[in-house]
Amino acid sequence: MSDMMKAVQLHEFGGPNVLRYEDAPRPIAQPGEVLVRVHAASLNPPDFYLRDGYRALPPEWWPNPTFPLVLGTDVSGEVVAVGDGAGRFSVGDNVYAMVRFPKDLMTGSGGYAQYVCVHEAELALKPIGIDHVQAAGAPMSLLTAWQFLIDPGHDEPNPFQSFPHAPVPLRGKTVLVNGAGGGVGHLAVQVAKWQGARVIAVASGKHEGLLRDLGADEFIDYTNTVVEDVAKHVDLVIDAVGGANIKRFLSVIRPGGALFLVNPMGFSGHKEAADLGITVSSTQVRSNGSQLAEAGRLLDDGTVRMVIDSTFALAQASDAHHRASQGSIQGKIVLIV
Repeated sequence: MSDMMKAVQLHEFGGPNVLRYEDAPRPIAQPGEVLVRVHAASLNPPDFYLRDGYRALPPEWWPNPTFPLVLGTDVSGEVVAVGDGAGRFSVGDNVYAMVRFPKDLMTGSGGYAQYVCVHEAELALKPIGIDHVQAAGAPMSLLTAWQFLIDPGHDEPNPFQSFPHAPVPLRGKTVLVNGAGGGVGHLAVQVAKWQGARVIAVASGKHEGLLRDLGADEFIDYTNTVVEDVAKHVDLVIDAVGGANIKRFLSVIRPGGALFLVNPMGFSGHKEAADLGITVSSTQVRSNGSQLAEAGRLLDDGTVRMVIDSTFALAQASDAHHRASQGSIQGKIVLIV
């Protein structure tokens, strides 16, 4: 095995054009890690934020990393080497993972490459019922839906609020998913349905057929309908869009209900929510191999379907980022390595 590989590297912050496909040193598995030959890697919002240098955040949050960086948290591939003390996986195993997140939030997790090292605690066997492209699309989005709706899976301090995030029982409840066509949204629809909820999906009209296929009981096209005019007495809104105008959803939630914010930055309705008796909560998604194994059973048996928007070769990572910047993504964008 060569000590070099191909990777998509970042030598400066900027737009999609700063992504460079080039030779890079192949990583070596450290104690507790395995080396994965990557078959596919998917794009996630933190990739875009880091590529841009987190310029949307206040300057004190801007990273000051050592270049070059390799973006990419979500991978699916094959174990090719095992580090000392790592005994859960063997050479030849097909695996998937969200790599070192949020630990490497500001430095890149290394997924846009032919090889990546992953701690065995972050890995799960790839579900047999899906291919590497679908498996690569899943980890961050699936773990986000799982940790918001089923189980946070850890007791680390919550960076967004003073209290731990607590999922709410969903059986027999009405759940509205805003941004239902995207990576997190289309999985949240399916996980909520699996848990016995009645689901209202909010997205643009192009997603309606897909979301009804995935189990949405009701669909609202936000481009021609004001959501708060038609949705009432919802038990839970999970918002996968973000932004300042999300507080408008408070009017559709019943007293005692909840608003879960996948991206809480910019939300300004905490006082109104408290006055209405609505719990507003968020959590930081974290790598978790055992949860990926558990949720992977739903991918395996078809209870949950991973939708792929488009695929690009690893060398075309900048084109993939251009696609992401156009918006209206259905599911996930995946790089094939």
